[in-house]
Amino acid sequence: MRLTLVFLMLAASVATAKNLEISVIDVEGGKAVLLVSPSGESMLLDAGWPSLRDRPSSTARIVEAAKAAGIARIDHLVITHYDIDHIGDVPELASRIPIRHFYDHGSYSNTNQQAMERFAAYAAVRDKAVHTVLKPGDRIPIQGVDVEVLTSAGQITTRGGPANPLCTAFPQAPAIPSDHEDDQSIGLLIRFGPFRMLDLADLEAHNSHDLVCPKNRIGTVDLYNVNVHGQFKGIAPELVRAIAAPVILQANGATKGADAKSWPVLHSAPGMQDIWQLHFSLNAAKDQNPPADFIANLEGDDAQKSIQISVTEDGKYRITNARNSFSKQYRPARH
Repeated sequence: MRLTLVFLMLAASVATAKNLEISVIDVEGGKAVLLVSPSGESMLLDAGWPSLRDRPSSTARIVEAAKAAGIARIDHLVITHYDIDHIGDVPELASRIPIRHFYDHGSYSNTNQQAMERFAAYAAVRDKAVHTVLKPGDRIPIQGVDVEVLTSAGQITTRGGPANPLCTAFPQAPAIPSDHEDDQSIGLLIRFGPFRMLDLADLEAHNSHDLVCPKNRIGTVDLYNVNVHGQFKGIAPELVRAIAAPVILQANGATKGADAKSWPVLHSAPGMQDIWQLHFSLNAAKDQNPPADFIANLEGDDAQKSIQISVTEDGKYRITNARNSFSKQYRPARH
């Protein structure tokens, strides 16, 4: 009987190990997404917030997520860009969990002294380790998962694609010069079997346009982690409609992102089934938020809960709300 039980436990462990596990960590409108591949390698996209007067750093939440995922180090840390809600406190993070390889878009210049001090502290840790400046077309080497760089340092991929007829109906949004660093974002297309996930960090609508116009260089995807936490300045209808994601995720805070003006663009996307959010958005009306089961942290109830995504080898993916264990399974689209 004991041998049978041990066998079943081992079989369950092997089955779990075949999945790609993704944790969208609640860092209050910042960003921290942890991926663990079937090979056991880990990739963290951004480090959330540093410590500020009104909030602790996001480090503890990231370390907790890593422990829950059963990993003892971060193999690949991607700092998509150097804004305060993404660069976090990397020196503190590195003191809590080893980081093997750093990736970013390269140089940084800012007239804000505190911003430059944060970058200098990050760079001091980064420069003592293995460090790669990513360019469009590069790949982050994670065994079993294809992680392709689509954007970096204001440049986009040169890969081809079909003509996008939506470009005429939706002209390019104007650039916002004051948001220069957003458009330096490293944007990734993550593939696991037939599953495809798009994460363009804080790339704004102006630069997103060039990824799908005049040609759709992305194709269609299964899961879209919306640009700029769902702030409207990151919403390009020509991209949202071209990628035709059945599942959309807004990694927002209660008062940051998931804007009211973003909702109708995302909700009307072709083939869209569900929108998931980290927080109930106070920036939008109740009917511009998804049903409660699809929101990890409800209004007035910030329990720091995450959204978990588990992808099997055949591309099926299950999304789970850590607040109430509500989950839903989806099938990959035909790309």
